[in-house]
Parts: sequence; structure tokens; C-alpha cells
Amino acid sequence: MSATLTYPTQMDAVLAEASRLATTGPAWLQTLRARGLEQFNQQGLPTPKNEEWKYTPLRAISDTPWTPGEPGPAVFSQELGSLSGSPIRIVLVNGRFDRNLSEIPAQVGLTAISLRDALTEHADKLEGTLGTLAKIENHPFAALNTALFEDGLYLELAKGAMIEPVIEIVHVTSGSGQVFAPRMLLVAHEAAVAQIVERYISDGEGVNLTLPVTESIIHTNANVEHVRVQDEATTNFHIGLWESHQAVGSEYKAYNVAYGAALGRLDQNLWLGGRHVTTRLDGVVVARGTQLLDNHTRLDHAMPDGNSFEVYKQIVDDEATVVFNGKIFVHQDAQKTDAKQTNQTLLLAPTATINSKPQLEIFADDVKCTHGATVGQLETLPLFYLRSRGMPKKQAEAILVYAFAAEVLELINDESVKKALEVRLFEKLALE
Repeated sequence: MSATLTYPTQMDAVLAEASRLATTGPAWLQTLRARGLEQFNQQGLPTPKNEEWKYTPLRAISDTPWTPGEPGPAVFSQELGSLSGSPIRIVLVNGRFDRNLSEIPAQVGLTAISLRDALTEHADKLEGTLGTLAKIENHPFAALNTALFEDGLYLELAKGAMIEPVIEIVHVTSGSGQVFAPRMLLVAHEAAVAQIVERYISDGEGVNLTLPVTESIIHTNANVEHVRVQDEATTNFHIGLWESHQAVGSEYKAYNVAYGAALGRLDQNLWLGGRHVTTRLDGVVVARGTQLLDNHTRLDHAMPDGNSFEVYKQIVDDEATVVFNGKIFVHQDAQKTDAKQTNQTLLLAPTATINSKPQLEIFADDVKCTHGATVGQLETLPLFYLRSRGMPKKQAEAILVYAFAAEVLELINDESVKKALEVRLFEKLALE
């Protein structure tokens, strides 16, 4: 790649660790890690001249001398808390599975173990599966994760399993100046049912680079709800990849809630690879101060009779920036597809910025597809109505802002999770 399209990096120590890891583990894992390192070296850190990274400024990452992630502490400066109150809580610290902090009561049909252990205990299941979804040739940070990850989470839902408690996963980052590579592989077998909440938080205000990769395989007639909450410190950098494949008759509801990070980006790609699939791909993004939160989504309808619904709500204040790039591809064989995409942004300050680029490409001729984007401010008439009845300004604004975001948050099934995200929304906007 031309030097004009990449930034220099200060990652010698990180790349040396990646080179070491490429010589450890089984042969297939060495090959996977070596491929990740090769791809990162080829792609480098893209500049705004790269169209896919046009609105994601990486100069601050380029200028920081990074070190490989180290194991985190056993005790944190804050309570980890819970969004759901579920008895199932899986904790990963600096990308490593923490058995002491995790609580995993026996559940019929649920396997939730360290990825490091799974590489030994379930090697036959991981070989040919782990790393096959993540498109690292298009994502340098996912490539670096592939070269660096040592541990993570392997989550498997057995055929016909119905996991009633929410599966809550907490990723904690601690320290400063480090690169972390959290990795998760989710396999939901035929007719499995589960709700998953995945949360990213920070211990303290360190400046770290979190590069999570999640691969989700949703088999025939499985039904999974997956809520991802990025609420790291606003000093942190967070750049992730979330890849999902759906099979015949499956239903996958994927919700992305982004509140944290100085610079946060998520590339979320779903491949609808079977007939009669149903997909929700929704997001709530809140940016304040000088935050930049960037979300790129891609839905590929590859087979007939698929339904997808995407609603992204963004709230941006102060001098913050939000970016939305949503792509829907309806492939030639995907007749009778019904795909809807909506991106709506609420600007709370004249200094805030939104860059929105909805895209729709259709190669089939019997489809129903719509997409659109809107940008606006709080409406003066409803605000006047509430204030004229004695409601303080902040409370009136809080009600209107929540009403804007509620279209997505209210879709989440678990009431405790909905309430926790609502409270955090008000805290984030100082509208309690």
C-alpha cells in the first residue's frame, strides 16, 4: 500500500509479541496468527485518504508508543456491576478470561469457557471455525487482534438449548499504553435460544487501544438476542469487528450501544446465508465533548425471503462527531427480500458533527427495500409544551432525548438491561 495511505506506527514491541505468538500453539493457529500479522503489516494504519477510514482519524493512535497487553489486576477501582442482574456473569480482564471474577452456574446446553482452554479441550470444533468469519483482509485492527489474541471466550449453545438467564459478558481494560485483543466465538446450534449482553468498560482513565473481534455463527432456526455496550473511558481507543453468519430460519437481534471511548469504531457485518431469516441490526450512539464514534454496518442478503430491519439512533453534543456508514447488499439470488434501514441523528449543539452515508445495492428484481437518513434538533414545540406545564428544562430535554432513543432501547427484551441503559443515557447527557 502506498505510504500516503498509511500512518507510521510505534508498535515495535507489539509486533515482536505477535511474531512470537505466531510460533506457538497448534499448526493451524500459528497459520492464523501469522496471516493476521501479515495482513496488518500490509495494510498498516489507514489515513483519511482510504475511503473506508475517511472519517476515522488515527493520528493519535499512530503517535502513541504501544506495548503488548498485560494481565490485569484482581481488584478494581470501581464495582463491575451488572446490567441484567443475571446469575451468569463472565468477566474478561485485558482480553483474558478471569475464572475468579466469573460466575457460571451449570446450564443445560451452555458451554462458556476460556478460549485458551477451548483451543485444547475443543480443538476439533475451533479448527476450521475460529477466524473464518472475520474479514481481516479489509480491517487492519482485526488483523492485529488475530495476530495478538491469547485468550478470550468460547460460547456454545447446544442444539435446542433454551438458556433463560441473560448471559452477561464483561470486558474490563486496566492499565495504560497497552494494546488489548479480546476475542469471542459464539456458536448457536440448531433451534438454540439465548439472550447475551456484552459490555466493555475501563478501570480508571488510562489510554489503551482495545481491538475486540467477535464472530457469531447462528445455525438453523436459532434465536439469539445480542446486546453490545461500549462504555469505556473517554480516554480510550476502541476499534472492533463484529461478524455474524445466519442460517435458514434463524433470528438474530444485534443491538449496538456506544457511549464511551475518545475514538470508538465498530464494523458490524452480517451475512444472511439462509432462506426465511430475520435480522435486527440497531444502534444507539451518544457522543459528547470531543468524542468521535464511528459505526460501519453491512448486511448481505444472500438467499431469498429474508427480512432485515436496521434503525440507528445517534445523539451528539458539544464538539463531538458521529459517523454512520450503513450498507445493504441484496444479492442476485435473494428474491423477495424485505430490507429497511433508517439512520436518525439528534444534534444537541451547533458545534457537533454528523457524517452519514446510507448505501443500498440491489441485484435482485423482486424485493422491498428502503433506506434513509435524517438530522435534526430537539423540537421546540414539544419542549415548550413540557416547560409550560412547569417541567424544568433539563427534565423536559431528558424526556425528549429518551423518547428519541427509546425506539431502539425498548426493543431489548430484558427489562433490567433496558432500565440500566436508560439510566446510563441520562447520566451520559447529564440529564438525570
